[in-house]
Amino acid sequence: MPNIYVALTHYPVVNKRGDIIASALTNLDLHDIARAAKTYGVKSFYIVTPLSDQKALANKIIAHWTAGAGAVYNPARRSALELIKVKDSIGDVRDDIKSIEDSYPKTVTTCARRYPANIGYAEFRDIIEDGIPHLLIFGTAWGLAESVISEADFVLEPIAGATGYNHLSVRSAAAIILDRLLGPGK
Repeated sequence: MPNIYVALTHYPVVNKRGDIIASALTNLDLHDIARAAKTYGVKSFYIVTPLSDQKALANKIIAHWTAGAGAVYNPARRSALELIKVKDSIGDVRDDIKSIEDSYPKTVTTCARRYPANIGYAEFRDIIEDGIPHLLIFGTAWGLAESVISEADFVLEPIAGATGYNHLSVRSAAAIILDRLLGPGK
C-alpha cells in the first residue's frame, strides 16, 4: 500500500488576481476529502491554515463527528473525520509526518495549470510504490501559491476533462486524483 498523506492548504493560496491569501475552509471539503482519504487508505488528512478562527471551526466540525452527537449518529463518518489533523503550515505537516515516519515526506502538488515538469499519474503510481512517505498537497481558492509548487518534489499533471473548462472543486479534484493514484483500476 502506498504511504500517502494529504494536505488541504488554505494558506498560502492565491485569489483570482494572483494575490497570496488565506482562504476560508468549508464544511463540505472536510467531510468529502476525509471520506475519500479513508476510502483510498490515506494515512492522515491535514487541514493547513494559520488562522485561529478557521482552526477553531475545523476542530469544532471534527469534534462533532468524532466525539459529539455525529459520532453516534454516523460511525462511518467518524472514522473518516478521525483522519483529520489541523496544522498552521505545510512545514508543520511535514514535521508531523517525520515524527510518524522517521523521515520527511516527498511532496507532490496539484494544480489546474500545466508545468514543464509535470509528472503523469501512471509514472507517479510507480514512484509511490516505494513505501516512502509522500504528501499530496491540494490548494483552495484559485490554487496553491507558486512558492509551494516550486518547492515540491513533484507536480502532478492537471486533470483534463472533455471540454476546455477546468475549474473543479478541490473535493472533486481530490477524489479523482486519489482514484487515479490509489484506485483498484490503476
